[in-house]
Amino acid sequence: MRFRSFALCLLAAAGVLVHVEGGAQAYPAKPITIVVPFTAGSTTDGLARAIGNEISREIHQPVLVDNRAGASGAIAAQYVAQAAPDGYTIFLTTNTTQSANQFLFKKLPYDATRDFAPVAALVKGYLMMVTNPNVPANNVAELIALAKKNPGKLSFAAGSSSARVAVEQFQQMTGTQLLHVPYKANPQAIVDLVGGQVDMMIVDLATSLPQAKAGKLRALGVSSPQRLALAPELPTIDEAGVRGYEFSFWNAAYAPAKTPDAIIKRLNELMVKAVNAESVRKFIATYGMEPYTTTPAELAVFQAAEIERWGRIIKTAGIQPE
Repeated sequence: MRFRSFALCLLAAAGVLVHVEGGAQAYPAKPITIVVPFTAGSTTDGLARAIGNEISREIHQPVLVDNRAGASGAIAAQYVAQAAPDGYTIFLTTNTTQSANQFLFKKLPYDATRDFAPVAALVKGYLMMVTNPNVPANNVAELIALAKKNPGKLSFAAGSSSARVAVEQFQQMTGTQLLHVPYKANPQAIVDLVGGQVDMMIVDLATSLPQAKAGKLRALGVSSPQRLALAPELPTIDEAGVRGYEFSFWNAAYAPAKTPDAIIKRLNELMVKAVNAESVRKFIATYGMEPYTTTPAELAVFQAAEIERWGRIIKTAGIQPE
């Protein structure tokens, strides 16, 4: 009995003891499921699998990835919001579900703040401005001049909230007017951009950089505050003349609301350690992203600021919720 009490004290001190009906149990004691709001093969899916592999090694339990794509992530968000708050269902998601959707849809089956317990921010990623090579603009300044000369005629494609809002911010900061052409996904939009059906995009590097390197698209700049290692020859959009322009997307982990603090603390430790593992850092770098880890409290503050920022851009653009 004395040994058992001593062992329980050690577990409690490590922040991994969770009281359950009939006694106490070390967490995690069974497989964890990471729910991803996008399809298998997406960047978020790849990140979840890379992080899941590292966590599995750490806890000696399987970590499963459950892809629940559709409705701009709302299907997955609702599923996690309604899951048991026991630490075994985790939401690895993006700014789409946690910042943008509430301004893009009249009604959502979840509340991005109330229904989730923040665990940790994980990564930030940046976008690349690309045009079809036939667009007569060799740099950002020339694209702005062309757009001002032909208001509403140059078209931009967007297959995600990030791709849409990044261009809306660009228009607001440059006084330009572009024609929005919506797509269900960015890869579909890139196909039409290469084919000349649309003129430009500001989109993630995973989607745009291979086409730019192959000469099928013209890259003009990146949305990061500094030049990116994957494309060091490209100026930032700020450097190219749009002072103050910066746009990022991000991934973060959440648990259902009311998940015990001890479990949130343990999950934060596991997530942050996984992001810093060599295998995950290699994955992150491959897709032009960078580690961005936080405490649960810091993620809550960051998300609140992001909701304000995305809401302001979307409302200023006059985008009506669907």
